[in-house]
Amino acid sequence: MSNDLAGVWEVALSDGVHRIEFEHGTTTGKRVIIVDGKEVLRRDWMFKLVGKETFNVGKSDTKATINIDAVSGFAYEYTLEINGKSLKKYMENRSKVTSTWVLNLDGVDSRVVLEKDTMDVWCNGQNIETAGEFVEDGTETHFTLGDHNCCVKAVSSGKRRDGIIHTLLVDGTEIAECTE
Repeated sequence: MSNDLAGVWEVALSDGVHRIEFEHGTTTGKRVIIVDGKEVLRRDWMFKLVGKETFNVGKSDTKATINIDAVSGFAYEYTLEINGKSLKKYMENRSKVTSTWVLNLDGVDSRVVLEKDTMDVWCNGQNIETAGEFVEDGTETHFTLGDHNCCVKAVSSGKRRDGIIHTLLVDGTEIAECTE
């Protein structure tokens, strides 16, 4: 790690939380992007100190862009965009299209993510095979984690504004949803 570290972001995607580090050498123009400890981009001796760098994050190759803007004199501002949206807007939208639960199963911390638009279920970065079925009050998406039977129940809230409520059950016990 050099003294040129200019920004660090944590980005929650379906396949996990990714750490993005950006190094910017303002005297040499060097730009280095590190995702989850692995260097994904390096540019040395860039004469233009402002601009943007685009790269991919995660198993689904989500598009990320770091914008480098001059603020005043030799001061710079660094902003991260995910899929063309500011990180803040992306995370706000993401909370609408995904549900996330963090739990400990057999001594292992697990992060389960439901993508509401596709009903895909991810656990610790792996897309889980599921079986969906329609039930009297909504749908159930069944899957297993180790020796545990899991089910995401989707039922109408009865209120248009609240939409559908998704609940994770592990061996019949409800798990509280977490906000990322």
